[in-house]
Amino acid sequence: MEISSKHFSKRDDLVTRSIAGETIIVPIQDHVGDLDGIYTLNDVGTTIWDLIDGKASVGQIVDAVRNEYDVPPEEAERDVIELIGSLEEAGLICGNDEG
Repeated sequence: MEISSKHFSKRDDLVTRSIAGETIIVPIQDHVGDLDGIYTLNDVGTTIWDLIDGKASVGQIVDAVRNEYDVPPEEAERDVIELIGSLEEAGLICGNDEG
């Protein structure tokens, strides 16, 4: 499956807060925040995070970033794929086989 048609969902055991223009993601383990697993997102990262809902494909997220920030398609695609890869590697999101 090509990455642009793939869908991702957020884990259920996360707490997300917006603080000073950044989004802070804290994984919860055994009812306690995992402070070693805190992830911080800037404005573009927050836009991407908000669009990860299990329904929007990576391609749709790329299009939304292109439209929101008026960046070239290659840059939007690179940034989205890079962040999604990082979030997946950190265990904060998982790929879905269906949209």
